Amino acid sequence: MAASILSFSVSGIILLNIFLAIALIFLERRDASTTWAWIMILFFIPILGFGIYLLFGRKLRKKHLFRWEGKNKIGIDKLIDFQLEAIENDSFDFRLDDTSHYKELIIMHLHNNHAVLTQDNNVEIFTDGRKKFDSLLHDLENAKDHIHIQYYIFRLDHLGQQIYEVLLAKAQQGVKVRILYDDTGSRSLRKRHFKELIELGGRVEAFFPAIFPLINPRMNYRNHRKIVVIDGRIGYIGGFNVGDEYLGLNKRFGYWRDTHLRIEGSAVHPLQTRFLLDWNQASAEHDIEYSDIFFPAIPMKGSVGLQIVSSGPDSEWEQIKNGYLKLIMMAKKYIYIQTPYFIPDASFMDTLRIACLSGIDVRIMIPNKPDHIFVYWATYSYVGELIKAGAKVYIYQNGFLHTKMIVIDDEASTVGTANLDVRSFKLNFEVNAFIYDRETSHELAELFEEDMKLSTVLTWELYQNRSRKIQFKESIARLLSPIL
Repeated sequence: MAASILSFSVSGIILLNIFLAIALIFLERRDASTTWAWIMILFFIPILGFGIYLLFGRKLRKKHLFRWEGKNKIGIDKLIDFQLEAIENDSFDFRLDDTSHYKELIIMHLHNNHAVLTQDNNVEIFTDGRKKFDSLLHDLENAKDHIHIQYYIFRLDHLGQQIYEVLLAKAQQGVKVRILYDDTGSRSLRKRHFKELIELGGRVEAFFPAIFPLINPRMNYRNHRKIVVIDGRIGYIGGFNVGDEYLGLNKRFGYWRDTHLRIEGSAVHPLQTRFLLDWNQASAEHDIEYSDIFFPAIPMKGSVGLQIVSSGPDSEWEQIKNGYLKLIMMAKKYIYIQTPYFIPDASFMDTLRIACLSGIDVRIMIPNKPDHIFVYWATYSYVGELIKAGAKVYIYQNGFLHTKMIVIDDEASTVGTANLDVRSFKLNFEVNAFIYDRETSHELAELFEEDMKLSTVLTWELYQNRSRKIQFKESIARLLSPIL
């Protein structure tokens, strides 16, 4: 009897795996590498693999995910049409000649992402967590009407409590405070932890919250964006989350090297729009309606050209990845890349390989320690391929490198939340600033070159001489890379 039950169970598992494999191949229409990775998991670890698939493998229903009726009142569609027509007719007023060199990239973002080009921005760059959060706390303390905060990770540790105390004080003064956090990134956080703020009229929402405690069936499709908007006039975007580790206080990681931008100018309005879209998706009872107060007239603050570009599984196109590729393809002299995770798809690898073989100075910087072990060894595998093609690879030794940045030719650059991996390209909701400005891009390039002094070079000889143990780790991680 027991033997027949066991036989029936095994047969059921095999049939279930076959059904899932057929669904992957014929129904979900994934790319081949991702399909093979899931088939391998289903067949080699059949029971656990099924659970992993339920958590990480299911596709997202995209229909009407982000809706906000106020979008029409801002006049974004009309402005996009105007900019597209003017650029295509060579009548657009590019305030800097450097910006006009990238009109193809600008048009792509306008067409496919509704990313309005703004050219009156002042941008301040932060690479140190203490300086970034000192600036943020100062701006929060001076808020007059509203504070919109969105982070993938928000910890109520020393740093989080410091920010929370300021938010409580501002709420008592009548400032409208809204906090949006990702339920998986901030897995220890609950709305009840913000009880005092909510009692003062503040609002807190979680993105894609868990149905059951500690179990979230949507482990993919996380909101990885980091946005702060203050009074519709000041915006923050970049890689830093809220937590003591981002101040370098975690012994495991040491100094935390990241990149974040403080923006004043018209680019704050697209950041505000992105926050409102995300907020209304997460909010069941406290949707935000259009108000002029969210989009005040902003005096000209500078001359930096900016597009705020969003991407995620709700989009037909991989917006930020396509922006990365277009930016790289336009390089004439050099390409500097900093990323904690480097797990590109075939198109990205081919583009970088062609750049290397064309004599362009391609430099990639990655951390010297993993925060996700499989991801780290997959990264090591991919950079090894590019070293052979002529890329220079630097291993950052001064702590943990978390910045997501690309700079080309001292002319254009991008900073934001999107890593160079399949997860950021396809599965997570991300946001990046694409910058068309020589001075800002040159500053980012100089920061990269300063980091080179704190890095070691991974040469082809060193890579070839890696141990068999490392080679084995790379092989396993490489097989799983399409779903990492």
